[in-house]
Amino acid sequence: MSTSAIKGGERDFQVTKIWNRLFITVFIANVGMNLSQQMTNSLVSKYADSLGATKTMVGLVSSMFAITALLFKVLSGPVIDTYNRRFILAGAMAVMAVSFFGYSTAGAVPALMVFRLVQGAGQAFTTTCCLALAADTLPKDKFGSGIGVFSMAQAASQAIGPALALALVDVMGYSNTFRLGCLIMCCSAFLAATVKVPFKRTKKFKISLKSIIAKEAILPAVIIFVLSLAFFVINSFLVIFAGEQGLPSAQAGYFFTAYAGTMLFTRPMVGRLVDRFGTVRVLIPAIICFALSFFIISVTSALPVLLLAGFVSAFGYGACMPAMQTLAMKCVSPERRGASSSTNYIGTDLGSLLGPVLAGAVADKLGYIAMWRIMTVPIFAGLIIVIACRSKINRVEKNFDNMQKAG
Repeated sequence: MSTSAIKGGERDFQVTKIWNRLFITVFIANVGMNLSQQMTNSLVSKYADSLGATKTMVGLVSSMFAITALLFKVLSGPVIDTYNRRFILAGAMAVMAVSFFGYSTAGAVPALMVFRLVQGAGQAFTTTCCLALAADTLPKDKFGSGIGVFSMAQAASQAIGPALALALVDVMGYSNTFRLGCLIMCCSAFLAATVKVPFKRTKKFKISLKSIIAKEAILPAVIIFVLSLAFFVINSFLVIFAGEQGLPSAQAGYFFTAYAGTMLFTRPMVGRLVDRFGTVRVLIPAIICFALSFFIISVTSALPVLLLAGFVSAFGYGACMPAMQTLAMKCVSPERRGASSSTNYIGTDLGSLLGPVLAGAVADKLGYIAMWRIMTVPIFAGLIIVIACRSKINRVEKNFDNMQKAG
C-alpha cells in the first residue's frame, strides 16, 4: 500500500488512508469556515439591494472582497510555504470574523464595501492554506479522491449556509444573522489553532514571483478564472432574480441546497473519475452541464425549475472546481503547493471580482434573463481551452503518476 510520510514535530505521521487524524481535523475546521462564509456571502448582495444599491453596485459590493484577496496573494503563497500553516489559518479566520461583525454594524453601502475588503484580506489566506494543508495529509495513491472528499466541506456548507441565512434573516434580521456567522468563524479559528500538523521550517520568508505564482499551475488557473466569471454571478444575483420572478427569498436559497446536496456525492465521485479517466474526460461534460444550468436559470418561474438548475450546476461547476484543484496540486512538488494553491485561487478571485460587475452592467442594460444567457460565453471559452490544451493536461497527469510510482 502506498503511504505518504509527514515529517516534523515529535514523530513522523504515516498516511495510509484519506480519513487520517490530520485530515479529519483540517476538514472540520474547513466546514466551520465555509459554513459561516456561505451564510454571510448569500446575504451581502441582498443586503446591499435593500440599502438601495443599483444592479451594477450590487455586483461591485458582492465582488469587492476579491480586490484585497488578490492584493494579499502577494503574501499568502510565500507565507503559507514558509510558516506554520495552522497559525496562519487561525489568524486569517479571525480577520474574516471581524469583517462579518462589521457587516452587522454597516448601515450604508460604503461601510459594507469597507468590511467586504477586510473579508478579502483574510480570505486570501484561508482557502489557499486549507487546500495546501489538506494536500499534505493525503496518500499519493488517493490524491484526487482525497481532494474531492475535502471539497465536500464546501459542498455541505453550501447545502446549509445560504438557505439557513435567508431563513434566519426573516426571523432575526440582517445584523444578528451576520453576528451568528462571526461566532461560527471564531469557533473555527480556535479549532484551526489546535490543529497539530507536524511542522519544521525549511526556508526563509521571501517574496518573489516564483513564490507567489507557480507557472506550472497557470493553465488550471486560467480555466477556473473563466468558469468563475460565470459562477459568482449566481451568488450575486440569483436571490434577487428569483424575487423578481415571484419566488420568496427562502425558496431561492433552496437552489444552493440542491446544488450543494448533489455535490455531497458528485465531488467524491469526480475525484475517483479523475483518478481513473483523467481530468480532460471529466471536464468536458462538466463544463457543458454548467452552461446548461445557466439556460435553466434564465427560464425559472417556479421552484422545481430552480432546483433542477441547482442539480445540473452541481455536475457542472461543482465537478470542475475539485478537478482543477487536483490538477493544480499535481503540477508542482509538495514544497511548492502553497504557491500552486495561491495561483489557482488567483484565477478564482479574478473571476469573482470581474464576473458580478460585468453581469451587473449587462443586467442594467438588458435585464436579468439576457444576463444569464450571455454569461455562458466565458463557460464555453473554458471548454475551448480544455480541448485545445488537452495534451498538456494529460502530460501533467502522466508525470504525476510516474513520480508516484517512483516514490
